[in-house]
Amino acid sequence: MSTQKREMASDTENCFTCRSNGDGAPGPQSRGSGDTTRRRRCQSETGADDGGGAPTMKSLARLCSRDEEERAAALEELSRGVLVCLGLDRPGSTRLGKDTLLHLLRLSSSCPLAEVRARATELLRAAQEQGVDVPRALAPGPSAFIPAKQILKERPDQDILIESFLSLGRVDHVTMVMALHPAYLSCFLRTQHDLLVLDGPLPRHWRHYIAIMAAARHHCSYLVQQHSAGFLEAGGDESWLSGLQHAPAKLRSLHPLNKLLAHRPWLVTQLHIQDLVYPGAELRWSLAELIQAVILMAHAHSLCSFVWGCGLNPEPDHVGGHTFLPPSPGHPTCSPNSPAHEDGRQELVDGAMEVEVLMKRMVELQQQDEECTQEEMVTRFERERSESIPTAVVRGAPPERLLHLVEDPEFRYEDFAPKGEQAPPTMRAQDYSWEDHGYSLVNRLLPDMGQLLDEKFQVVSNLTYHRMAMHEGVDTHTLRKALWNYIHCLYGIRYDDYDYGSVNVLLERSLKVFVKTMACHPEQTTARVYHAFWRHFRHSEKVHANLIVMEARLQAALLYTLRAITHYMR
Repeated sequence: MSTQKREMASDTENCFTCRSNGDGAPGPQSRGSGDTTRRRRCQSETGADDGGGAPTMKSLARLCSRDEEERAAALEELSRGVLVCLGLDRPGSTRLGKDTLLHLLRLSSSCPLAEVRARATELLRAAQEQGVDVPRALAPGPSAFIPAKQILKERPDQDILIESFLSLGRVDHVTMVMALHPAYLSCFLRTQHDLLVLDGPLPRHWRHYIAIMAAARHHCSYLVQQHSAGFLEAGGDESWLSGLQHAPAKLRSLHPLNKLLAHRPWLVTQLHIQDLVYPGAELRWSLAELIQAVILMAHAHSLCSFVWGCGLNPEPDHVGGHTFLPPSPGHPTCSPNSPAHEDGRQELVDGAMEVEVLMKRMVELQQQDEECTQEEMVTRFERERSESIPTAVVRGAPPERLLHLVEDPEFRYEDFAPKGEQAPPTMRAQDYSWEDHGYSLVNRLLPDMGQLLDEKFQVVSNLTYHRMAMHEGVDTHTLRKALWNYIHCLYGIRYDDYDYGSVNVLLERSLKVFVKTMACHPEQTTARVYHAFWRHFRHSEKVHANLIVMEARLQAALLYTLRAITHYMR
């Protein structure tokens, strides 16, 4: 990876915020300094309606300074600007704008710098005392499934969140939850920054629009809102957001590939690639453009799995994330989706027993010397692949606010091998793998991206803290491998040298339900499905499982598409 890209990649936060997109000019984008990006973003977020609050815009940008004295000065400037808008310092001041209020709300709830968080809270209180309707967050933390106190308790340190804030001025809910695993988050941030911000064959606003198209397939309002903001900041035409029919025909031509990648990637063939890149194609994509679009779509699809699987709440400044109404009497102080156990004592006992059983099974598998024939290995794979793991349909068609961004909404995941039907040919990992084939193809068509993806896959596969629930010094390799291979099994990918009997031994049914729901129907994930598995495990361990599902799903979708591109190029 080039030195320049490494420097840029280290100066970024989670690009789900979609705020770091320069001036949005069409065509390949030039790199700008992190400070310039931050200032553009902060200024665009405060909006024109602040009028006389111009000092506030400058202060918001300077809050991201790495110099403590400059940050302190920016806080004072921010305070003066808000007080001027409130009319506390001089008469005839301009009304405090909604965008600035929402920015203050976000800083007060998620800024990792205590002094900035406290000052934003004070300014909102001062505005409220002056009769201003101030917004309040509707959720007490980033996740509806994980109590905010638990996230703070289990997070190792704040350093990576501070780095994210100083880089681009925002720490979103994805970053806050992923920060439970800092080593993974660092790789994730670098990959997203490269995909959405750095030089590439696609213009930046197109990249965000492709991510919008992908996220809408899984009804993910969270990501659609994030990328819509990034799309507009990158110079995108607002009319495109009102419906796919307003976007260029070339972008719309991705629809068949987008829906297959999202729901049934094993159906992608070289004909789908040929339709897009063939020299005679009316809306021709170059291979470099297409590979970037494919990675963007697969990346967004898999991140939808993480958003739904961790129960992420809307950002405080998102639609649905705040209200200007005061809390009603008896307003709950915790999320209605946070854990609630009817019989907590019995559940603790049952959960502890489940951990002991799992520990025993892991040890037995590690000590097992049994050698299976190849025929038996295939039989066990087929048994696992065809096992009926039903997922409840709790959300039907996409919500009204996303329906205009989805074509063919009835097209959804179907089991790779439905009972009684002829299954497509299994993809043998030995015939086409990421390590031997996909990695080099991606790096050839989109330099450095293969390396970034490979690093992310490696980190999540090898990530371990040598503990499990209440036990320390545990080798969790067999469990992590069973999770990864089970997800690939759901997608019809088989490893000849893996005994799929281990999956059935290590993954109890409630975990399989969660994994299949999150990997194949993420929009159907509920708090009940999340809390049903690994009841005695830490939330950080469940987030780790989410990361494995997300990355295994991403790799599976990429393998099918990269194989189709390889066949086309022959």
